[in-house]
Amino acid sequence: MIAEAGLASLWLATGLATLQLFLAVLSFRGAIDSGRQMRGVAIVQGTLGLISFVMLLLVFARTDLSVALVAANSHSAKPFIYKVAAAWGNHEGSMLLWVTVLALAGAILALFSRRTSERTLVAALGAQAALALGFYAFLLMASNPFARLFPAPLEGQGFNPLLQDPGLAFHPPTLYFGYVGLSVAFSLAVGALFTGEVDSRLARAMRPWVLGAWVLLTLGITAGSYWAYYELGWGGWWFWDPVENASLMPWLAATALLHSINVLAARGALKAWTMMLAVIAFSMSMVGTFLVRSGVLTSVHAFAIDPQRGAFLLVLLALYVGAAFTLFAVRAPALREGAPFELVSRETGLVVNNLILSVILGTVFVGTLYPLFIEAVSGEKLSVGAPYFNAVAGPLALVLALLVGVGPLLSWRREGRPVLRRLVVPALVGATMLAMTIILAPAIGLLSRAGLAGGTYLVAASVVPLVSRNPFRAPLATWGMVVAHMGMGVALVGAAANAAFTQERLAVAQLGETLKVGPWLVQLQLVRPTAGKNWTALKAELLASRGLGRLTLRPQTRYFTSPPAETNEAAIETLWNGQLYTVLGKQDPSGGWQLRLWWKPFVTLIWLGGAMIALGGAVAMAGRIRRRRRSSTDEWRRR
Repeated sequence: MIAEAGLASLWLATGLATLQLFLAVLSFRGAIDSGRQMRGVAIVQGTLGLISFVMLLLVFARTDLSVALVAANSHSAKPFIYKVAAAWGNHEGSMLLWVTVLALAGAILALFSRRTSERTLVAALGAQAALALGFYAFLLMASNPFARLFPAPLEGQGFNPLLQDPGLAFHPPTLYFGYVGLSVAFSLAVGALFTGEVDSRLARAMRPWVLGAWVLLTLGITAGSYWAYYELGWGGWWFWDPVENASLMPWLAATALLHSINVLAARGALKAWTMMLAVIAFSMSMVGTFLVRSGVLTSVHAFAIDPQRGAFLLVLLALYVGAAFTLFAVRAPALREGAPFELVSRETGLVVNNLILSVILGTVFVGTLYPLFIEAVSGEKLSVGAPYFNAVAGPLALVLALLVGVGPLLSWRREGRPVLRRLVVPALVGATMLAMTIILAPAIGLLSRAGLAGGTYLVAASVVPLVSRNPFRAPLATWGMVVAHMGMGVALVGAAANAAFTQERLAVAQLGETLKVGPWLVQLQLVRPTAGKNWTALKAELLASRGLGRLTLRPQTRYFTSPPAETNEAAIETLWNGQLYTVLGKQDPSGGWQLRLWWKPFVTLIWLGGAMIALGGAVAMAGRIRRRRRSSTDEWRRR
C-alpha cells in the first residue's frame, strides 16, 4: 500500500496545482480575492508532494520489487545508502524529486513571502502552479514512479555501479534544489511582469531565492566535478560533457541574475534586463532537464532513452519558455528604468559583468546544442569538445576575473575616488606570478600562464574592499562577496596549475617494477583479489616515495554482477601541494599490469575555490537575513 499512497498523494497534489492555477486566473479576472486561499492550497500541495516522495524512498528502502522502478534500479545486496539514493538515481525518481522540490518551494513562497504585493504574489503562485502541473502531468502520463510489476521478480536488476558512490546522495539533490530556487525567481518575474510591479521591492523578494539557488548550484557542480574526477578514473576534473554543461549554464545565468538583482534592489535600474535574466536562468534549468531526461544524450548522467518522454519534455520546454518570453516581449517596453548612472560606476561594472557572463553562457549553449541540432537535421554526428570551449570561454573568463577585482571598488551611480590606485598591490602580485612563470616554467601554455597571474591578482584584489574599513565592522554581505571573489581566484589558480604542471605516466609494470611520475617513484608491489558487499575486485598495492617520504596507495578494478559492469576505483593521495592519482588497469599478456599515474600540483585548489564561492554566498545570505530581522525588530519596537 505504500506505492498506492505515494501515487494517491501525487494525484491529489496534481488536483491542488490545478486548483491553485484556477484561483490565480479568477483573481486576475476580478472574480474573487484568492490570496489567502492560494497560500493554503500551495502549502497543502507542497506537503502532498513531499509525502509522495517519502513513499518512494520507503519502497526503495524496503526493496519492494513489486514496484517496477525498484526492480529495475535496486538489488537486495546493495548497501542501504545506495538503496535509498537509487530513488533519485533514475529517470522517474529524479523527476519526482524535481517536482517535489518545486512544490515545496511554492509552499515556502506562500508561507513566508511578505516582500511583494498581494497581486504579484498571487500571479507568482499561479505561475509556480503552472510549472508544477506540467511536471505532475509528465509523471502521471509518461513516467509513473509507482507502477506495479506483476509478478514481482525474485531479485532486482541492480544499479549502475558508477552511481554507487556517496556523491549520489549529495550531488543530484543539491542541483535540484538549486534549479528549483530559480523556478521561484522565474515565477516572481512572471508575476511582476503581469502586474507591472517590477521594482526594488520585487528584487529584495527574489534575491534570497536566487542567492540560495546559486549557492546550491555552486556546491552541486563542485561536488559533481570531484565525484567525476575520482570515480571515472580519467584524471580530469571537467570534461565539457553536455550534461556537465547543462548544470553550468543555469549557474552562469544565475550569477548574472544575482548581480543584476543587486542593481535593481539598490538603484531601481536594469528592470527589463533583470526580468529577462530570471526567465533565461530557469530556461537553462529546463534545457538541462530536457538534455538529461529526453534520451538525446548517451551519458552516465542521462536517465531516459524513450523518445516519447523526450517529446513530452520538449513540449513543456517550448510552452513555458515560449510563454515567458512572449510575456516579456509584451511587458518589457512599459518598464521604467531608475535614475541614470555614470559610465564609470558600480552599475556599469555590473552591466559589463553581466554581458561577459552572457557571452560565456551563449558560447556554452551553442557548443552544447549545435551538435544535437545538426544530428537531428542531417543525421551527421559532430563533436564539440574541450578545445572549442577552452579557446572561447577561457579568455573571457580571464577578462571577467580582472573586472571582478575592479567592480566592488566602484561607487554607485557616479565616479568615485580613483580605483586603479587601490589595485596597485594586486596588480604587482599578479605581475610577480607572471614573471615567476616565465622564469621557472617557460614552456607552459599562454592560457595557463595568464590563469595563474589572473587568479593570484584576483585573490589579492578581493581583499581590497576590506582595507579601507574596519574588517570587524564590515557587513556580512561584504565579507561574503570577498570570500566568493577570492574563491574564484583560488579556483582559477588551481585550474591553471593543473593544466600547466600535470605530469602523466601510462605504462605496463611488472611486480616489483618502479615507475617515475613527476617527483614521485611508484613501485608496483602486489596485486591481489578482494571483495565488497556487492562486488569483487583486484587491488594493487603501490609504494610511492619522494625523498624521505613514503606512502602506500591501493587502486582497484571492481567487478559488479547486478548489473554486470567493471569500474576503476582510483587511489588518490592528497598533499599540501597536489595529488598523486593512481589507477589500476588490466593485466597484460606479458604478465605485467597496466598503470595510469598522474602528479597534479595544486589541483585541490579547484574544489577549495568552489567551496569558498559557495561559502561566500552563504555568508552573504546570512548577513541579509540578519539585517532583515534587525529591521523587523526595530520596526516592531517603534510601534
